[in-house]
Amino acid sequence: MLKFILPTLLSLSFPTAKAQLVSDSLLIEGHQRVFVYDKSVRVKPGASLIFLMHGSGGEPMGFAPRAAKLQARAEAENLVLVYPAGYKKYWNECRKASTAIANKENLNEEAFFSAMIEFFFDKYKINKAHVFATGFSGGGHMSYKLALTMPGKIKAISAIVANMPTDENMDCTPMNVPLPVMITNGTADETNPYNGGEVKTAGVTLGTVRATDMSFQYWAKLDGYSGAPVKSMMPDNDKANDITVEKYAYQTKGKPEVTLLKVINGKHEFFSDFDIFEETWAFFKRQM
Repeated sequence: MLKFILPTLLSLSFPTAKAQLVSDSLLIEGHQRVFVYDKSVRVKPGASLIFLMHGSGGEPMGFAPRAAKLQARAEAENLVLVYPAGYKKYWNECRKASTAIANKENLNEEAFFSAMIEFFFDKYKINKAHVFATGFSGGGHMSYKLALTMPGKIKAISAIVANMPTDENMDCTPMNVPLPVMITNGTADETNPYNGGEVKTAGVTLGTVRATDMSFQYWAKLDGYSGAPVKSMMPDNDKANDITVEKYAYQTKGKPEVTLLKVINGKHEFFSDFDIFEETWAFFKRQM
């Protein structure tokens, strides 16, 4: 069962001059699920929709400013950005070991995201074939879940500082549908270890994840690729740090693109060398 709740205008600062972020919610199987979007954006019918998901322990209003540059371009790009909230700050994603209440109570995330798609179709007449998902850390894991369990409603995903769970830590049933995927991971990340292992974060147990190359190859194999990806270097836009970004891409006409941004010396954080959400939108646009 879902129920629409009247929106609440949030009087909080946001780095886009005319942005008016509002909080709204849907009642999903007895749980009130919250999401935030910019009320001021005017889009045309057929707009694309992106879900941008905070990390474990986060919330939408603290996360939304990270996408300020893309939010400022939303009207020009005919784009609706939506910042969903995890249940009590966490997602019920695919990590079986998660001790978050969302996982323990097995919150129906697919129903929540499906309901949000319908909400924004009713409100803006979005293009349901152009619905995308991205997220940071736990939000990246939620992106993986959407790609695994509801690929018929999600066009492509971008997972940021997140590796796929190991087989023994996987409690989602993949539909095994090819999908465009971009992964962005830092080689010095001690929370989401680049080479796989236990995810270490305060307040919750999350179990083990695969190495980045294994996560990358999971999607490459599913999407029909073999052999080595094409390697290139992204521009070094912040020469004050010791970070460089290697790009590895499988990109063939007629197949979904699979891309890895390997952030050399990158930690569990947003990177100053590029704007991840603008890079993510460029990736998504290539899949349309």
